[in-house]
Amino acid sequence: MERRIILQYEQILQRVHELGRQITLDYAEKDLILIGVLKGSIYFLADLSRAIDLPLQLDFISINAIPYSTSHTGIVRIVKDVELDIAGKHVLLVEDIIRTGLTTAYLLQSIDSRRPASIGICTLLHNPRQQLIKLPVSYYGFEISDERLVGYGLDIHERDRNLPYIAALEQNGQNGKKEKSPNGDS
Repeated sequence: MERRIILQYEQILQRVHELGRQITLDYAEKDLILIGVLKGSIYFLADLSRAIDLPLQLDFISINAIPYSTSHTGIVRIVKDVELDIAGKHVLLVEDIIRTGLTTAYLLQSIDSRRPASIGICTLLHNPRQQLIKLPVSYYGFEISDERLVGYGLDIHERDRNLPYIAALEQNGQNGKKEKSPNGDS
């Protein structure tokens, strides 16, 4: 598969700093907790947290399909849960990509049961055309198409997360839209 770079690292970092400035303004004087959705959000969360000029806390949450080989069934479970006490605090769920919104909605339901003061979503990539569930997306970096993407945390079969850019995958000169994206269910 060939890669076509759609976002250079410099573009990503510039947008992350813009998001950080806005979050700094919006959450001034509030107890803010960023919860990164593993594994895809790790690079975004690291850069975003440094771009926010506020005291904040970080935690992580992760889900997997049950069993992993049947991810097409939509049955998921939390495999790494939030460890911080988020009751009464302002939570910003940090995602790498939101397409259908189903995974994110599941995570929001779990987080909301712990009675935070507020819950927002910050995602690097967003495809509102594919979204099936209305979500409180407060911040997003870039609107994307249906292409399969890798880099800056996004993977294909656990590879290419470490690329410093985001690229669309192409097969034989064709965009790889026919296969289900391994990074496109949240």
